[in-house]
Amino acid sequence: MDATKKINPVLELKSLHKSFGDNHVLKDFNLKLFEGENLVVMGKSGSGKSVMIKCLVGLIQPDSGSITIKNHDITSIGHSELDLLRTEIGFLFQGSALYDSMTVRENLEFPLRRQTHKIQDFESKEILVKEALENVGLAHTLDLMPAELSGGMQRRVALARALILKPKIIIYDEPTTGLDPITAKEIIALMRNIQKKYHTSSLIITHDVDCARVISNRMILLVDGTNYAEGTFEELSNAKDPKIQAFFKN
Repeated sequence: MDATKKINPVLELKSLHKSFGDNHVLKDFNLKLFEGENLVVMGKSGSGKSVMIKCLVGLIQPDSGSITIKNHDITSIGHSELDLLRTEIGFLFQGSALYDSMTVRENLEFPLRRQTHKIQDFESKEILVKEALENVGLAHTLDLMPAELSGGMQRRVALARALILKPKIIIYDEPTTGLDPITAKEIIALMRNIQKKYHTSSLIITHDVDCARVISNRMILLVDGTNYAEGTFEELSNAKDPKIQAFFKN
């Protein structure tokens, strides 16, 4: 990655704190995602990953700290500005999160409903839907229901939906969870191809060591709500610290 692109992060979490009663889930958590980077965050169950994601997408407010996306602090902006900023971000949620009662086409059209200023007519919408499905190799599934698709195909459709507005930032929440090893490798390959094609910056939350090894430029290890370690996969996997070594044991 070009060093000049590491001056201003496209996404930054700074001194993030979040508690639920006496349970301090996030404690001075910091993260910077730079342009064109694949940043992996790894954490064990209960480490604060889910809360961090919910803060990041605006589902819950942190107790303190800031979340800056493309120079906008989302903890202090209005709903209309936040909705506009969300069009710059694609989300691939754990478990795909497709709408069971909608066809593949309707699932992909859903994020376009609020974007009337971008999508002027039916033809433009149709082009975006078909292009997104072609990117994941599922153009033939347009009128199928999610129940007619395998788990891997559902994950691909969810990825197509995340790409529909051509976001510059993509957040992947456990992209390979629940998939067999072969399908997981196919999803990782798709993630890499998408990054190259659209020059996206990706934040990948995963506990999949193989995924982290293949996809990451840099990694953050989240332990008890704070940044325990940061570095490349090679640096961290070769570290002597027992807490770090625990992340890389099968």
